Amino acid sequence: MTVELVCLTLIAARKLREELFDCLSEQRDLVSGFTASDGAGHGPTVRLQTTTEQVKGHADEVLVRIILERQHAAQLLARLKTAFAGTSLVYWIMPVTEFGVIDDHKDKAEDQAVRL
Repeated sequence: MTVELVCLTLIAARKLREELFDCLSEQRDLVSGFTASDGAGHGPTVRLQTTTEQVKGHADEVLVRIILERQHAAQLLARLKTAFAGTSLVYWIMPVTEFGVIDDHKDKAEDQAVRL
């Protein structure tokens, strides 16, 4: 049986950053880690919540990407929909065709172990 990996992308208002990070960190059964960056939301459906955002013309947001199994993504989304109801958290899921880590130090250690 092949495991199907996906990338779950979440976009939330920056004021939800710490709450979202805490929530994801508590989901150890589904999430082994995630990557986050700041974003600038544009468009007619984006809420400009502060005067600063209105002046800048974009919403300050946080963008989170998580690589996980498709079934885990569905379970995580169900939890997030409960925890972040009413927050306009945006998400999408895309297939991941390949995932790995390039680590020279680890590769060298493995090479040395093979030679022994």
